Amino acid sequence: MGLPLRSPPTRLLDDRDLPAVREVLARNPIADVFVASRVEACGLVPWRLGAQVWGHTVDGRLVAVCYSGANLWPVAAGPASAKAFAERARRQGRRCSSIVGVADAVEAMWQYLEPEWGPARDVRADQPLLSISGPPIVAPDPAVRHVRPDELDILLPACVAMFTEEIGVSPILADGGALYRARVAEFVSQRRSFARIEDGRVLFKAEIGAVAAGVCQIQGVWVTPELRGRGLGAAGTASVVAIAQTTLAPVVSLYVNEYNHAARQAYDRIGFRRVGTFASILF
Repeated sequence: MGLPLRSPPTRLLDDRDLPAVREVLARNPIADVFVASRVEACGLVPWRLGAQVWGHTVDGRLVAVCYSGANLWPVAAGPASAKAFAERARRQGRRCSSIVGVADAVEAMWQYLEPEWGPARDVRADQPLLSISGPPIVAPDPAVRHVRPDELDILLPACVAMFTEEIGVSPILADGGALYRARVAEFVSQRRSFARIEDGRVLFKAEIGAVAAGVCQIQGVWVTPELRGRGLGAAGTASVVAIAQTTLAPVVSLYVNEYNHAARQAYDRIGFRRVGTFASILF
């Protein structure tokens, strides 16, 4: 039997709620940069955002929000808010491929949703959230640069390999890869895709997945398998940090699986420090 759900209802937010939503997002700008970047780019209108944003109000004040799109992402959600968001999510049925965010909120939501939505394909309960605000300690790789639009077909197989390795399913299964290709192309056009490319081959790549409020977040770090263990990942990531700090935001963040010891050691060498813990529930 699942835990009972008896909590105050949430409501669908719109652009009239933007000031209050920005106030909530400002409480933890490193943890919530993904949601903040989406809201700043698109506002709160669902058709424009490609998602809904729910609000939980207590005594007339917005205390927490939840982004509901491809990811379900609670923001500033204590136990009561997590319970309210879980109730709304359960009522509408699962439409997301994952629940992601600060571990306490994700785990609180999952305890209510698991009886109907479980079992999950994977539960990653301990994902260190890291950030760096000073220059990288590791020397950047000078060969890492912005990917050019004409290099999309060179980059795309590396992106697919990274996604499949990290998430456990291929991003091109559902629609032949059209949506994923468009997303990769968007990063390239925004100059947020970085790689070391030699002789038409990607040796290292990463993206900046979100930018808001002086914070940007690295995602999709990947080194071609036969060259791993040679320092390409650390030097390449250091390059992305240095470029991002100059052109996008002074604080650079990322989150990593606790069990990925090689990556965690590389990030430590670069100068990242742990500032929180994420969790991801993958379906």
